[in-house]
Amino acid sequence: GYFEDIQNHEQRGADLAVEFLKEQHISAEVRDAVMQVILSTKMPQRPTNLLEDILCDGDLFHLGTEDFTDKRKLMHKEMAMLFSLDLSKSECRLKDIAFLESQHYHTDYCTLLLNDQKQKNIDQLKSKIKNEGANLKPVSLIETSENLSDEKLLPKKDKKRPDKGIETMFRITSSNNQRLSDMADNKAQLLITVNSIILSLIVSLVLRRLEDNAFLIVPTFILLMVSLGAIIFSILATRPSIPAGVFTDNDLERKKVNLLFFGNFYKMALNDYSKGMIKVMNDNEFLYGTLITDVYSQGVVLGRKYKLIRIAYNIFMFGLIAAVLAYIVSYIAYGKLS
Repeated sequence: GYFEDIQNHEQRGADLAVEFLKEQHISAEVRDAVMQVILSTKMPQRPTNLLEDILCDGDLFHLGTEDFTDKRKLMHKEMAMLFSLDLSKSECRLKDIAFLESQHYHTDYCTLLLNDQKQKNIDQLKSKIKNEGANLKPVSLIETSENLSDEKLLPKKDKKRPDKGIETMFRITSSNNQRLSDMADNKAQLLITVNSIILSLIVSLVLRRLEDNAFLIVPTFILLMVSLGAIIFSILATRPSIPAGVFTDNDLERKKVNLLFFGNFYKMALNDYSKGMIKVMNDNEFLYGTLITDVYSQGVVLGRKYKLIRIAYNIFMFGLIAAVLAYIVSYIAYGKLS
């Protein structure tokens, strides 16, 4: 699209992609999705799903790389040739600073991988500006030339938009909580599997032989209780607790409901839930309160889950030691007599 329409290359690129997909007899649903993903890279970027997040981050990936300096110089040369611009190095640097500070990465991967280098690139440009003694206000590249379209190349910072640092904090925190929850579930599943095998072996192999080896009754009973206790606490750790699934208008007015958790709305009608979500999105205080409540609720659930898993592992570890010692003592004390 860039070769055919520099100013609206996203739209032209999307049109070309749709035309190609039509020739390949691709479904309309896929064509629409591809078009939206391409259009999401148009400045200011506003991705709405993971695919768009990934493509938008790929589009601006170079902002957080060490070769950004070389690429920005080439970009300014290209702009000067295309639009007959004659900008000083200081003006170019100020525009780059404005652009870098107005952009942020949307995926956790790029945020963690590139943000530090991106900030270094900004600091490096600011240092050069300071050393040159330049005192120019950063303005968009479009505003310096009447040859370009009226639409600004660089987006203005939306004052209503949440600070990108806050967005990143909530995103990373939720991702970490989800990962910790998955780890806890895997630990519980491992414990359940191991102890289920132990119980099966005890029931199928050991119990039938206790009549002839009565001295093994106590250690076998200990091992049986240990496995059963570990399984019970592991199940308690992973057993879900589901609330009523409804909320009232009074809850919305008091801002006391977390609409990000399915347990608070799964029995509600779609229209009621949509109205509630719109109210949340239109009220920054309600929105941030909901995000805080959601993170806190995840933490409470994680705390309970890990506490129960710790108990289960303690039961298994110390109980297994006790059972093995009991088998050894029973065999030494009574085994030879029998």
